[in-house]
Amino acid sequence: MKTIHVAAAIICRDNQVLAAQRGYGEFKDGWEFPGGKLEPGETGEQACAREIEEELCVTIGNLSHLCTIEHDYDTFHLSMECFLCEIVDGAINDTEHENLLWLSTNHLWDVDWLPADVKVVRALEERLAG
Repeated sequence: MKTIHVAAAIICRDNQVLAAQRGYGEFKDGWEFPGGKLEPGETGEQACAREIEEELCVTIGNLSHLCTIEHDYDTFHLSMECFLCEIVDGAINDTEHENLLWLSTNHLWDVDWLPADVKVVRALEERLAG
């Protein structure tokens, strides 16, 4: 099975995190943390920052590794490096998603997360509780 390596940003602001609804592809309408595939030679942090700049037109900073999720979908294996971060420059101008929502940390389950992202939300809850 093919493995796809991606990086995801858990963008935090005022006890809220940014959730993104996919606007295309096999998982259209599912909710995820924004991010994307690593380019050859790129670290997870570099891919995360680049993807967020491309998709949301903002610069993120203060990246801190939250977790790495391994998840098997029907047609591929997903390896997803997840980073807590914050917007340090710019205003969000979404180019990729159907919808964006700021979810307060006590309302993280208000959206229908994609299966791999469910694991990220659980890791985030553990970190917040810790």
